[in-house]
Amino acid sequence: MEKFWLKNYPPGVNHTVDVEQYRSLPHFFEEAFSRYATREFSTNFGVTHTYGQIDELARQVGAWLQAQGLAPGATVAIMMPNVQQYVPIMMGAVRAGYVITSVNPMYTPRELKHQLNDAGAEAIFILENFCSTLEKVIEETSLKRVVITRIGDLLGAKGLVANMMLKHVKKMVPKYSLVTGPRYRVLNFPTALKEGKGRTLTPPQVGLDDLALLQYTGGTTGVAKGVLITHRNVLSGMLQASEWFGPVVRRLPQGEVANYLIILPLYHLFAFLGVMFSMRNGFHVTLITNPRDIPGLIKTLGERPFHFFPGVNTLFHALMNHPKFAELDFSSLVMTLTGGMAAVPATAQKWQEMTGCPMIEGWGMTETMGASVCNPVIATEFSGKVGIPLPSVEISIRDDEGREVALGEVGELCVSGASVCRGYHRLDNAQYFTKDGYLKTGDVASMDEEGFIKLYDRKKDMLIVSGFNVFPTEIEAVLLAHPKVAECGVIGVEDDKRGQAVKAIVMKADPSLTEEELRAHCQENLTGYKRPRHYEFADEIPKTAVGKIMRHELRQNEEAGGAAGNSASA
Repeated sequence: MEKFWLKNYPPGVNHTVDVEQYRSLPHFFEEAFSRYATREFSTNFGVTHTYGQIDELARQVGAWLQAQGLAPGATVAIMMPNVQQYVPIMMGAVRAGYVITSVNPMYTPRELKHQLNDAGAEAIFILENFCSTLEKVIEETSLKRVVITRIGDLLGAKGLVANMMLKHVKKMVPKYSLVTGPRYRVLNFPTALKEGKGRTLTPPQVGLDDLALLQYTGGTTGVAKGVLITHRNVLSGMLQASEWFGPVVRRLPQGEVANYLIILPLYHLFAFLGVMFSMRNGFHVTLITNPRDIPGLIKTLGERPFHFFPGVNTLFHALMNHPKFAELDFSSLVMTLTGGMAAVPATAQKWQEMTGCPMIEGWGMTETMGASVCNPVIATEFSGKVGIPLPSVEISIRDDEGREVALGEVGELCVSGASVCRGYHRLDNAQYFTKDGYLKTGDVASMDEEGFIKLYDRKKDMLIVSGFNVFPTEIEAVLLAHPKVAECGVIGVEDDKRGQAVKAIVMKADPSLTEEELRAHCQENLTGYKRPRHYEFADEIPKTAVGKIMRHELRQNEEAGGAAGNSASA
């Protein structure tokens, strides 16, 4: 396809990126750490480390790992939320020549065992809060080293208090008894650092096309798949983000070091890419350990000016519903980036009214190393579209037979480029790629004559009602525009007359909300076949760690008899 969308690139944004300027990720890390050694790099719970300090910690981690007898390219797991030690552990392992597999710390023993075994992980760095989960399955894995860290290990004197409070007062550390066994050694993180401090980190023999990350999909489709991500993929994604966000970076006052908020979990590529982008530009990052603690998050936001605010619709919605959020100073905010799930126009409008900063929506996935499509960052208002292809990205909209559809027509979004993953671990990848090498994303989309892409839904989530295509995200957006709706999810249920009928599962923001109000609201805003015929009120809507609605769980709940029991049908 001709890249006619390039005419809509902002001034100063190059059409391609040159990943060959780096030999590997270690090359990039070492260059950034050297260039910005004295700058503040990361803050967590009010404690700040410089680039130089993180560099030294990463070296100690890498040197320790190399001394453990792991073969080059071995897989190292990390199971923890956004804490200060996450970044030096990840970068230390990569700089030592190993492959990282990041684990969702909320995983059950079954899910954890699947990922550790599928990835072949030989070492794991784990926050002690989650050791009780690992203890249940460790004998069924190939782990050789278990490094246990506590939330305050890099927080100095404040960390000692934090560790005591979490374990003995708040009771947030379930009991566990992980000890060294015949096949594996268990030790704490400070001991690993001490053992690595006196050793030399040997530069690994890795290149751009070697594996860097074995990243598992978020589980919205069921069993998580391992995504093979190379050094080239990571660096390409970082360079694309740096090129695209360049117009905003260049607007920063001379000498001002931007603060990038890492609120979404670092085990998700959306957040990890933010760290990479920040390192490229010498920015500071604020690590938020518990984004569900909205009052605590707002308190942290008030402690330091923030410039880059990436998030998802559910996070923005929760923040704006808290009375203290409006009291924050938004004068430094230069970019609000939303992705991970569809942004709701009503949320975007309210955000711009409250902060003065428009939401810039983009699209990406684990398999594309973050964003592949994004709206121009110089946009002054929310567009409702996910944007145009980033530099060095190829986009094609295909039908079920693999043919490219005409502009304006709906098809499957397919993507190609240096940031697109090598494939899936231990799977036949032919079904996931077109014959000419495009990744089939499973997202339904269309492209207009200007190159802007409108995202409709996941292909598997699309409903067919009386022969019409119905997209749950559209209906969810309408429902969320009702002031008494807090959250919602839409699925299809069997219907003898229509094939499928729309069902809405709704969490109330106001207890007085009735089904009649919702029906009237949908009648006013949706054509007949799109209107939900079934409603159910629930106390909670299942979501992934980044806020995506888990429709497969809603469907499972439906098969099991409903999510909350308060149902009505038309």
